[in-house]
Amino acid sequence: MLRPLLGWAAYLPLSWLHAIGGVIGRGVYLSSPRYARRLRENLKASGVCPEPQAYRRLLRRTVAEAGKAVAELPKVWFGDPGRADALVRECRGWEHVEAALAAKRGLILLTPHLGCFEIAGLYLSRRLPMTILYRPPRVRWLEPLMIAGRARGRAKLATTDLRGVRQLLKALKRGEAIGVLPDQAPGRGDGVWARFFGRPAYTMTLVGRLAESTGAPVLMVFARRLPRGAGYRLSLTPLPPLPADPVQAAERLNAAVEALVRQCPEQYLWSYNRYKVPPGVAPPLAQGGRKKDPEGG
Repeated sequence: MLRPLLGWAAYLPLSWLHAIGGVIGRGVYLSSPRYARRLRENLKASGVCPEPQAYRRLLRRTVAEAGKAVAELPKVWFGDPGRADALVRECRGWEHVEAALAAKRGLILLTPHLGCFEIAGLYLSRRLPMTILYRPPRVRWLEPLMIAGRARGRAKLATTDLRGVRQLLKALKRGEAIGVLPDQAPGRGDGVWARFFGRPAYTMTLVGRLAESTGAPVLMVFARRLPRGAGYRLSLTPLPPLPADPVQAAERLNAAVEALVRQCPEQYLWSYNRYKVPPGVAPPLAQGGRKKDPEGG
């Protein structure tokens, strides 16, 4: 029942979907105190907008953009791939992709929870083979929809486990691209504590390990929503080589994500529990004397 409904929604104009999404975003914000509290706290603690009046305006835009992120999924996941692809009105930095492919060392594409990262995956996978790392959702019935939506073009999916990591490594060694959400909290043993917008966040070390073992260059990817449903502008920016030290590498990775977010803070998913303490991981207080985050765990 849901799949046909999403397929029907895919035919609606993007401007309509974004308008509907704005309403959805406000509705979820007003009906879910826990969601609203986390979004407010993360946005305020980031310091991207310290002036109270400007913060309130940014909060309203952030709530609406979160709804747009949900409402645009049918068009990206289940719409005609060519039409969805055409929604990317401009792509900046494609020369970096071509240079990486010519070097035949693979390519690591990092898409934070910013803008429409789903359209970025579709656009890229229609142009080059990609293996995309994903975490199966807690709501099990969502997983088939996620797989169907993301495994389009020349994309393959790899789960966030040892088998998935091996798939990523093999893809890089074949000279192909991989896609990773760099601000997704990893599991125990797969991360280190590094500051993100001034607060300790458990940050993946996978990107640094893969880059070091293969020599693959790393690009930061951002698909920015354009006003009034006009489409998206995709940018690809090189990330300088990461340090060998895992903590320093994680700090540089977080700094790169921060820099992208500051370009368009209203399109970041501030409701994501970025500062949680994963099960089995010692909190920041136990590692270097850093203060434990109140939202952890």
